Amino acid sequence: MAQVPIAMWEMQLAFAIGLLGIYVGWRGTIARMTGFYDLSGAVKTLLFGLVAGVLAASAIDALILANIREASVNIFEVSLIALVIGMAESAFALFLLGRPRTVGLRASAPFGWTLGLGFGAMRSAHLNVRIFDPNVWEGTTGFDPFNIILACAITLTACIGHASIASWQGSRIIEHKRARTFFTSALVRAILILSTVLAVFNPFILALIAPAVIWSWFPAHSHWLLSGMTPAAAQAYRRTLRSSPRHELAAVERVRGESVFEEE
Repeated sequence: MAQVPIAMWEMQLAFAIGLLGIYVGWRGTIARMTGFYDLSGAVKTLLFGLVAGVLAASAIDALILANIREASVNIFEVSLIALVIGMAESAFALFLLGRPRTVGLRASAPFGWTLGLGFGAMRSAHLNVRIFDPNVWEGTTGFDPFNIILACAITLTACIGHASIASWQGSRIIEHKRARTFFTSALVRAILILSTVLAVFNPFILALIAPAVIWSWFPAHSHWLLSGMTPAAAQAYRRTLRSSPRHELAAVERVRGESVFEEE
């Protein structure tokens, strides 16, 4: 029987941290949009992202991480491989988000966000296993508190990064600009892939890409995710957001009565 690279409970923790990125990425605007788009379709797209993310993670591990570990390729060759994988991901996203039914529902952007969360969750889960494996790179990998924090950081970076890219692609599909997004999104994906993989060997590399990922959260939630809404739906959505704090405040300040117990 083949031996797993780390203890089973450590591997389960690595994947749990990866899946936690889906929960974090579902907060904010996407969670408030329930009722304004097809939630079942978003979950289905998330599952597509999980499956495709497994395939992408396996390719990245075999073609990039393993070669870097063995020092068998240079940075140019690794960058080229990452670009090819990024192009494959971009093509898959354009195909999935550009289907007539999805475009007809104007749901390409929110579906792109959930697709990216699936991509990022599986990619980061795979990288987390490598981070916890002390045999991958002496001095940086292994199961310790610092690498648990690093795994969480990589998970958030991969999930939010992939979700923002796919959401941007979806918003451009609504604007009939599919071809223009292909190479740009593929290049950004390649940078995200290289940064997260190299962070396994040098954690400080993650700081180079983290500010851009943090920045992408804001246009994604203020513009890209809302780009598919009709004017009437956008107006209703803003009205719902304005009324939510009042409803929460009323629930907190509501005077509650006392329980009455009667004997029969």
